[in-house]
Amino acid sequence: MSKPVIGFIGLGLMGGNMVENLQKRGFELVVMDLDKDAVQRVLDRGQASEAASPRALAEACDIVMLCLTTSEVVEKVVYGQDGILAGIREGAVLIDFGTSIPASTRRIGADLAAKGAGMVDAPLGRTPAHARDGLLNIMAAGDRDIFDKVKPVLDEQGENIFYLGALGAGHVTKLINNFMGMTTVCTMSQAFAVAERAGVDRAQLYEIMSTGPSNSPFMSFCKNYAVDGVSDLGFSINNANKDLGYFLKMAEELGTRAEIAEGTAHNLSAAVAAGMGEGNVPEIFDYFLKLENSGEDAPQDMMVN
Repeated sequence: MSKPVIGFIGLGLMGGNMVENLQKRGFELVVMDLDKDAVQRVLDRGQASEAASPRALAEACDIVMLCLTTSEVVEKVVYGQDGILAGIREGAVLIDFGTSIPASTRRIGADLAAKGAGMVDAPLGRTPAHARDGLLNIMAAGDRDIFDKVKPVLDEQGENIFYLGALGAGHVTKLINNFMGMTTVCTMSQAFAVAERAGVDRAQLYEIMSTGPSNSPFMSFCKNYAVDGVSDLGFSINNANKDLGYFLKMAEELGTRAEIAEGTAHNLSAAVAAGMGEGNVPEIFDYFLKLENSGEDAPQDMMVN
């Protein structure tokens, strides 16, 4: 059986490496991105072309993949005048690899189904390096027959493929995962900052905590920055802030209140307001290190290291 033609929109660090992996595995690609240098790198590897619009890309492809920044961008690409919905083929499948609002995902899926097309939400775990080697963790959801249809391609992109059920469950799971992870990073970073203020050696604190049940990869990422000055968790404060906002919106729609997430979101948004948004999440240590007990909200004009 011939390989499906794949359209890919979003050639950032993760998406660009995913495309490189697909090209190495012999897939024909049609791509789009605002970054023309990223597009050219794909074209230079061969067996690829650039689409003039999301509609044109969808018209040319069996599977359309998105690796975009926000639900707002996904909706613009899908619903725009020359968007994916206007051009998608009957029987084609849209896969959203980004972190999106589940309610938005389900709405897009219903509109695609009305045109005879399918959708899978498949947010990602692991790093761009894993993407380049086809070793991602993929949290996929959607109708089982549609998932089974695209699973051979997902197997080329991920080492661990998790099927989670109805459309939107992948994005729900990803938001819960990111709430847990980013809360852990904020907690550990503040622990190191309080230790510094209290005159406790941060390296020794890590040695003690890492021998107990608090130990985790996230603790190591926080230690790498707070103790060693190495920022090696490739996930920005801006992205974490966006994801926590999505998590809170999801909790509200579920009729509950996520008070712990509210605290994490407050810390992240304050760090963004302090000009730290482009930094990796463990760099929020700098925010906590300079946070003063003034009886008011956190200062917005703090300088960073």
